[in-house]
Amino acid sequence: MQNFSVAVLCKCLQVISNRGLELLSTTFIFSFLTMVVLYAAGCRSCSKGSSLKPHITGNLIHDWWYGIQLNPQFMGIDLKFFFVRAGMMGWLIINLSVLAKSVQDGSLSQSMILYQLFCAFYILDYFVHEEYMTSTWDIIAERLGFMLVFGDLVWIPFTFSIQGWWLLNNKVELTTATAIANCFVFLIGYLVFRGANKQKHIFKQNPKALIWGKPPKVVGGKLLASGYWGIARHSNYLGDLLLALSFSLPCGLSSPIPYFYPIYLFILLVWRERRDEARCAEKYKDIWAEYCRLVPWRIFPYLY
Repeated sequence: MQNFSVAVLCKCLQVISNRGLELLSTTFIFSFLTMVVLYAAGCRSCSKGSSLKPHITGNLIHDWWYGIQLNPQFMGIDLKFFFVRAGMMGWLIINLSVLAKSVQDGSLSQSMILYQLFCAFYILDYFVHEEYMTSTWDIIAERLGFMLVFGDLVWIPFTFSIQGWWLLNNKVELTTATAIANCFVFLIGYLVFRGANKQKHIFKQNPKALIWGKPPKVVGGKLLASGYWGIARHSNYLGDLLLALSFSLPCGLSSPIPYFYPIYLFILLVWRERRDEARCAEKYKDIWAEYCRLVPWRIFPYLY
C-alpha cells in the first residue's frame, strides 16, 4: 500500500515535468493578463498613500515594465508578496516534479540530490524568514510592474530550475571533495545572504541592537556600517550570488547551460546595485558619500 502511494505521488508530480512547456506558456499568458489589470487599476487609482499612489510618467513602456503602484492590493492581499510566494512555491513544485521523474526513471544521482537539497532549504528558509523581505529593495523601492510580475511568476520557477532539468538528461559524477566544496559554497553563501538581510532588518527595528556582539557603527544616524554592511555596501548580493553558484556546481563544468541562473543573477544584481547607489546618493547625499568612504566595496570585497 505504501509503495502504491509513493508511485501515485511520483506519477502526479511528473505531470508538471511532462508538461513543462504548456505550463510555461500558460503562466506567461496569466502574467500578461495580470499586468493588464494592474496597469488599468493603477491608472484609475486616486489614492494618495505611498503604497497605492499611481506614478505615471507618460511613457507606456516604462510604466508597463516598472509598474505604476508600489504595493497594489486585492481583497486586502499584498500582491507583491503574493506573487513572490507563488514563484517560490512554483520553483519548489517544479523541482519536486523533476526529482520524481528522476526517481521514476532510475537516474537519481548525487548531483541531483545536492541540487534538490540546496534549493529546498533555500526556498523553505525564505518562508521562515519572509519578514526580512520587508527591508529589501524589491519591497521598498520597486513598483509592481511587468518586470516583477513576470519575474516572480515565470522567471523564478522556470529558469531557476534549469539545473534540475539539465541533470535529468546529463549524468554528472562528483568526487567527494567536489561535493564537500559545493556544500561549503552553499553554506557560506547562506550565512552571508541571510546574515546581511537579518542585520539590516534588525537595525531598522532597533538601531541600537548589537551587531556581532558590538554596538553598531552608524553613518549619519541612518546607514548601518557594521557587520556585513561594513564589509560591502551590498553584501547580501554577494551571498545571493554564492547561493546561485552552489545550485549550479552539482552540474559540473561540462556545459554553460546550468550556469544560466548565476550568470543572469550577476548581471541583474550589478544593474540593481547601480540603480540603488544612484537612488541612495540622491536620498542621503553627504551621508551616502561618507558611507561610501567608510565602505568602499560595492559587492565583492577588494574586487568591486
